[in-house]
Amino acid sequence: MPQPLTTDRIVIVGAGLAALYAALELAPRPVLMISPETLGRGASSAWAQGGVAAAMAQSDSAAAHAADTRAAGAGTVDPEVAEMVTRMARDHILDLTALGAPFDRDAAGNYVMSREAAHSTARVVRVKGDQAGHQIMESLIERVRATPSIQVLEGTEALRLETTDSTVTGIWIRRTVPLSAPLQITAPAVLLAGGGSGGLFAHTTNPPRIRGQVIGLAARAGARIADAEFVQFHPTAVDCGEDPAPLATEALRGEGATLINSDGQRFMLDQHPDGELAPRDVVARGIFAETQAGHRPMLDTRSALGPQVLTRFPALAETCARAGIDPVADPIPVAVAAHYHMGGIETDLSGRASLSRLWVSGEAASTGLHGANRLASNGLLEALVYARRAAEDIAETLPAPGADPSPQLRPIFAEGGQEMDPEAVQKLRQCMTAHVGMRRNQTGLETALATLAELEALHGNDEAFLNMCATATLIAACALQRRESRGGHFRDDFPDADPAQAQRSHVTLAQAHEIRAQSISDTEKAPS
Repeated sequence: MPQPLTTDRIVIVGAGLAALYAALELAPRPVLMISPETLGRGASSAWAQGGVAAAMAQSDSAAAHAADTRAAGAGTVDPEVAEMVTRMARDHILDLTALGAPFDRDAAGNYVMSREAAHSTARVVRVKGDQAGHQIMESLIERVRATPSIQVLEGTEALRLETTDSTVTGIWIRRTVPLSAPLQITAPAVLLAGGGSGGLFAHTTNPPRIRGQVIGLAARAGARIADAEFVQFHPTAVDCGEDPAPLATEALRGEGATLINSDGQRFMLDQHPDGELAPRDVVARGIFAETQAGHRPMLDTRSALGPQVLTRFPALAETCARAGIDPVADPIPVAVAAHYHMGGIETDLSGRASLSRLWVSGEAASTGLHGANRLASNGLLEALVYARRAAEDIAETLPAPGADPSPQLRPIFAEGGQEMDPEAVQKLRQCMTAHVGMRRNQTGLETALATLAELEALHGNDEAFLNMCATATLIAACALQRRESRGGHFRDDFPDADPAQAQRSHVTLAQAHEIRAQSISDTEKAPS
């Protein structure tokens, strides 16, 4: 096995918005980015369609944005975090503009703002309708490629953190194609910015590699996890049989598109005063109920947008063309799909995790901003704010780099990688969708925990798969413990919110395993 490599570079795991932004913020301090694929591919940030939420209009304010964030979060948002993030939003939009992000502007040069679900006003800054994530990423990638202090290892993935006395001392990585044996890198600090958990579910809008691995590897190292049970299901994934499911951005509903069922009825009007612009969890449950009842739900853009839907929302137009759907003439079939994980690795206001020398930003983090239900387009904003705060804190914590630049690493990977069992992955994803999805109950969650324990036992030598299992177990165990319904977490057996439980959850993987073991024991003892 190759000897561990030692570097003075800060290791950043991930290649999405948070990772790229943090790397640029740290410059000229040397960093090493671990990217499973070529930059710009496989990152959820590049797939984000809505945009970035920020109070840019004179009629808006950071305080109003914070209030909407708290309201959408259903009682578990950290108010200090919401105030801080929304206050900093404007500066990040201006900074991205300076970096080349081509935000939509009107003839007077003002930012074009869209309204999305649960916002009290139009405050989402967009790029070419539904191209925000892709266009912002392209601007940042160009800067990263041109920054000498940033080394990118493409085609590599993180497997495990190396720790000593609750301090992160390095990370184990491997080449992805062809798979290699793990290689240890010793480094002064690690920033995890590697995405969320949507791919743990059989129906998701996330890229194929986004399957909870980063949260799982931190949890396996002992990091504390927060709000794991809160998973957001996007209401309007295009129901066309693709995996991952293409997204029909919420901005369409902000422009007046309606939700109808196969009988032509606008079913959301009876479920919430805001109809199609109700909070995401409400809309998602409404669509899910129509699907379960056999009344196929559809997004109708015909009256609101007509032929303009093809030019103003090019990503949707491309999806519809692939699927043989004409959105100008017909409504678009939609279904719910796992979209965003509000929970993740617990971080403080500086992006620090519970393990020393470990920072987190982006969807893998749980900062307290989203609570039980993320406000639309707050995801990219949180990634930006915490990428900068983490970068600043890392720079303040670590000694200043020497006069000589840190040399680029030249890893030599040994052969011997183990391919993940596709049948095991599919069983895990189907289990999560069936038992830990939109609607949950005790029996289903107990079944999921038992299935996850079996999968771990059968595939205990596959660290990448164990990372997935760890995150799935955290979600299911915390969902079993929260005996109420709140935000993205809905229990059929406890359908009402309990004011006594209006607080965040905090757990380690060891505690989640205890919950799982107790659940399995109780099930075995129960009379048949």
